[in-house]
Amino acid sequence: MNLSHATAPEAALPTIVRVGRFYITRELGRGAIGAVYLGHDPVIDRPVAIKTFSSSLSAAEKKQYESQFINEARAAGRLSHPNIVTIYDASSEGGTTYIVMEYLQGQELSKLLEQGKRFPPDEVASIIWKLADALDYAHKNDVVHRDIKPANIFMVADSQPKVVDFGIARSPNRVSEKPGYGDQPYTLSDNNLLGTPNYMSPEQATGRAVDSRTDIYSLGAVMYELLVGRKPFCAQSGSETLLEMIAYKAPPAPHEITPEIPMALSQIVMRAMSKRPEKRYQ
Repeated sequence: MNLSHATAPEAALPTIVRVGRFYITRELGRGAIGAVYLGHDPVIDRPVAIKTFSSSLSAAEKKQYESQFINEARAAGRLSHPNIVTIYDASSEGGTTYIVMEYLQGQELSKLLEQGKRFPPDEVASIIWKLADALDYAHKNDVVHRDIKPANIFMVADSQPKVVDFGIARSPNRVSEKPGYGDQPYTLSDNNLLGTPNYMSPEQATGRAVDSRTDIYSLGAVMYELLVGRKPFCAQSGSETLLEMIAYKAPPAPHEITPEIPMALSQIVMRAMSKRPEKRYQ
């Protein structure tokens, strides 16, 4: 579940008042599978964000998303980096499964782009460098995100990016509902491809096993969009055609679309988005 930590109306009232030791102050956002609340940690005296399930989920849906919650807590909980959201706690209590994480004030990168926000090349370089450092740290700790995209990058003050939503990340202690499929390119619930098509690596698009280099490709696709103002591939006839484009076609280099983009940044994007994983940054 990926909900902004600062987008709901101030008047939204919580339906629960406490989970674990954490008190709930107000609702921050709500989606199809649950809600995010602003909470308070009385022990450390700090604000926190709390993600919970919707009570309307079926038993099968709850099991699926509970697995994703556990995976998010286990993957991100292993990590401590200034550009990765910090997980404080995760548990189930009284039928409520929840994750407690640092409270981020800002906006998802995807929403900034939807609003027409454009970043100058030097700012794009700074944002991507920080995200690359965060992913390098995660990879050294055996965590592969597998769904890097603007919606999973949260921008806080001073253009500081935070990688969020590790629900489908691959980590040594991840949980899968299907034994034997934990490291394969499938979702927890069915055999759909894992990831988001517009930012999916060629190996993801063709259903092959992935490693850390899939995150490098996806980050390159994000950088492409930040520089050019559009996604690398835009198919009009459905996801199958889009996946074929990702797997077999090369997009025009950023500087070919916008000549003002420095050649060095354009080359970084194209190397990160190489079709062959071994040709990407390692």
